[in-house]
Amino acid sequence: MRLHDFRVLSFDCYGTLIDWESGIHEALQPLLMRGGLDLPQDAVLEAFAQHESAQQAETPGMPYAELLARVHARLADEWGVEPDARLDARFGASVPDWPAFPDSAEALAYLGQHYTLVVLSNVDRRSFAASQKRLGIAFHAVYTAEEIGSYKPDRRNFDFMLARLAEQGHGRADILHTAQSLFHDHAPAKKAGLASAWIDRREGQEGWGATVPPPSGTGYEFRFPSLIAMARAHRQEAMA
Repeated sequence: MRLHDFRVLSFDCYGTLIDWESGIHEALQPLLMRGGLDLPQDAVLEAFAQHESAQQAETPGMPYAELLARVHARLADEWGVEPDARLDARFGASVPDWPAFPDSAEALAYLGQHYTLVVLSNVDRRSFAASQKRLGIAFHAVYTAEEIGSYKPDRRNFDFMLARLAEQGHGRADILHTAQSLFHDHAPAKKAGLASAWIDRREGQEGWGATVPPPSGTGYEFRFPSLIAMARAHRQEAMA
């Protein structure tokens, strides 16, 4: 199997293109300071992952900004910090502040010359619009949890994307799902019959960061430490 075998790259955004772990950790600093807490970054991210996943399962139709505010309140409760609705809302609105990975814009600009680029994201349209400006590219299509009414890893998100791409003449064999999260993306992509490329942004680090552990046996066809590494591999294939 080669990267050149595909015509469409479907991307997860947060964790893959946008450095959500840095963004989340920074946005949680007011809560940590309010509680006088000095927790390791991975402990903070792991707590976030557990509450985000639980909240998404409980309220699949809730817009992501509102869901993040709920997660913030849950974290305050877990850490014994006095609740503050203003801080909850501030965290919920923090997605536009999350930085892009340094290689994302360059890699997307290259890959966009060779593929149709689409996004399948767990956020809302408004939050994603701000992130897209950071990435500096217009995607062919953007599919969000807001319009689908569920959050990955729910199979409905992938079925929604596949149906829309089929309307544009793209079958499963045309699509390479490209993502960081094994839990949110690679496991359900496999169930949907898609090949996938793991952008392992946490290569060399322990744990799963801001995502919960994936189910056992989760697989992928390609693995790269960054998106620019994937772009370079594509270029090398063309030269072989």
